[in-house]
Amino acid sequence: QVQLVESGGGLVQAGGSLRLSCVVSGRTFSSYVMAWFRQAPGKEREFVAAIRWNGGSTYYADSMKGRFTISRDNAKNTMSLQLNSLKPEDTAVYYCAAGLMYVRDYRRYTYWGQGTQVTVSS
Repeated sequence: QVQLVESGGGLVQAGGSLRLSCVVSGRTFSSYVMAWFRQAPGKEREFVAAIRWNGGSTYYADSMKGRFTISRDNAKNTMSLQLNSLKPEDTAVYYCAAGLMYVRDYRRYTYWGQGTQVTVSS
């Protein structure tokens, strides 16, 4: 059974930082692209960042570049997202996902975690 389990969300003041983690299990993801998406109330799910499990190439949404950093630890089967300089508009549920190719369309990703809430207060 494939599982992606996120953790690390919470409430933080503007300018603060959080580190999200996604532990994957149930299959080998070496050929997959792992990604983070987020969804705010009333809005469509939005691409945040992605990383190739094999090789480690990274991709970012323009608005997150320089503030967010995606990484993975193959030995621990864990993907992480470091969120720095957080803004109130970063408030959303953050999801990790796995897919066979790098795209920014959430509908192309096969596996999903349950999400973790990030709330940034002003």
